Amino acid sequence: MSTSFGDLGFEDEYWTSSGSAVDSADGTIMMTLPLLSTFSIDSASGNTTDHLKRLKRYQWYAFFVTFGGYFMAHFSRKCYSTVKQQLQDEAGYSSLILSEMDTMFMGTYAIGNIISGKLGDTFSPTTVLSIGLFGSGMCLFLLNVSLWFDFVHFSESLGNFFILGVYFLFGFFQSTGGPVGTAVMGNWFCDKESIKRRGLIFGCWTCHQYCGDITAALCTAAVLNAGYAYWWALFIPAVTNFLWGFLTITLVADPVDVDIITDDVRIRMEKNAAKAAKGEDVDDSGPAPISYAGAFRIPMVAQYAFAFGFFKLTNYVLFFWLPYFLGKHFDPVTANLIAALYSVGMMPGGIIVGVVSDWFGGRRATVIGVFMSCLMVFLGVFSQNSETLGATSLLVMLAIMGILVGGPNNIITSAVAADLASHPSVKGSNKSLGTVTGLINGCGAITASIGLLAVGPLQSTFGWSSVWFFLMGCTAVGTLLMSPKIYSELFPPVEEETDAEVGDV
Repeated sequence: MSTSFGDLGFEDEYWTSSGSAVDSADGTIMMTLPLLSTFSIDSASGNTTDHLKRLKRYQWYAFFVTFGGYFMAHFSRKCYSTVKQQLQDEAGYSSLILSEMDTMFMGTYAIGNIISGKLGDTFSPTTVLSIGLFGSGMCLFLLNVSLWFDFVHFSESLGNFFILGVYFLFGFFQSTGGPVGTAVMGNWFCDKESIKRRGLIFGCWTCHQYCGDITAALCTAAVLNAGYAYWWALFIPAVTNFLWGFLTITLVADPVDVDIITDDVRIRMEKNAAKAAKGEDVDDSGPAPISYAGAFRIPMVAQYAFAFGFFKLTNYVLFFWLPYFLGKHFDPVTANLIAALYSVGMMPGGIIVGVVSDWFGGRRATVIGVFMSCLMVFLGVFSQNSETLGATSLLVMLAIMGILVGGPNNIITSAVAADLASHPSVKGSNKSLGTVTGLINGCGAITASIGLLAVGPLQSTFGWSSVWFFLMGCTAVGTLLMSPKIYSELFPPVEEETDAEVGDV
C-alpha cells in the first residue's frame, strides 16, 4: 500500500505502509517514521476533522481515569494525617516518629517526583501510574499489619524502622500521580480549544487532590463515629488503590498510540519533511524525552520550581498538621470535619485562578501573587486567634485559606507546567511535560520536607502562633521569587507591546 505525501512537501515521493518516504524516481528512502507508520492516508493528507473528533471523544475518559488516580493518591496520603491523634494515643507513636514519617514521606516523594516525571516521558505512562497505585495500596496494607501486630510495643526501634521503611517506599509510589497524570492530560487536551481553556480544564482536574483529602477526612469521621477501629481509615484506601490500579491499566496515555495526529505530531512531521527535502537522513521514532538540564533551560522553569517550594511547604504544613492541631481543641470527629473545610476551599481556588488567568491571556504569575498576598494577611490573623476561635469561625477562616493556598498550588503544577512544556524550543521535538511537572513538584517537595522538620519543635517550644508566623515567612519568600515574572507580566517589554500593536493594525 502507498499513499500520497505531497501535502507535506513530497511532490515526487510516496509514503509506504512500512513508514518510509520513498523517491518515486530512483526508489531512495528519504525518511523513516516508524512511530507513524500505521497512520492512514487521511492522516497524511491533513484530514484534521476526524482526528479532532476522536481526540475529543477520548478526552473525558482520560480526564476521569487520571483524576481518579490522583484522587486515590491523596485519599491514601490524607488518611494517615487524619488518624495521627489515634496513632499517638492508641498505637503509641511518639510525636518524633510522626514528624519523621512526614519528613521521610516528603523526602522520597520529592525525589520520586523528579524520577517519575522522567519515567513517564521515557516509558509507558499507563504502566508508571498503575505501579504507583498498586505500590501505594501495598504500603498502606503493610502499615496496617504493623498496627495489627503492634510492632512498636513489641520492639520500639524495630517497629519505628519498619514504619519509616514503609513510608520511604510510600513516598516514591505516591509521586507518580502528579507529573505522569499531568503529562497524560497534556497529551490529550492539546487541541486549540483546550489550550485556550487550559486554566479552567486543569483547575477542574486538580480538584482531584482535594476531593481525595475531603473523602479521607469524611471516611475517618464515619469510621470513628460508627465505633470501628481507627485502622479501618487506613485499610479502606489501601483496597481502593488496588482497584483503581486495575482500571488505570486500560488507559491510553497518548493519542499517537491510537493513530490520532495531534498538532505536535504534525509539527514533527513537517520538520522531518523539511529535513528530508534537503537530502538529510531522518529517522523519527517519536519525540525524545527531554533531559533534566534541558527542562531547566526552558524559560521560567527554575523560577517556578523554587517559588513553588515555599508555597508547597505552606500547603503541606496545613495538610499534615491541621487535624493534629484541631484535635487538641475538639473531639476527633469534629476536628476532621473542620479540617475538611480547608480542602473544600482549595477546590474552587484552583478553578478561580485558572479561569482568571485565562481571561488575562495566561498571566498566571500575577494572579498567583495576588492570592499569596491575601494569604499572608489571613495567616497573620490566624496566628493571633487560632487557639481561641470557635468552630464556626474556624470553618470560615480555613475555607478562605484553602481557596488562597489551593489556587496557586493547583495551577503551578498543571496549567503553568503545561504552558512551560509547550515552549517553542521543545514543542514537537521533546517529551517534556512529565519531566517539567516532576521538577517543579519535586523541588517543592524537597523544600517542604526540610521545612516540615521545623513544625514540631516550633509548636512545642513557642506555641502554634510561631508556626503560623513561619508560614507567613514562607509565603512571602515564594512570592518574592515570583516577582520578576509578575513584573514582566504587568509591564511587558516595549518590543512586545509594539508587536501587539502592529498585529492589531
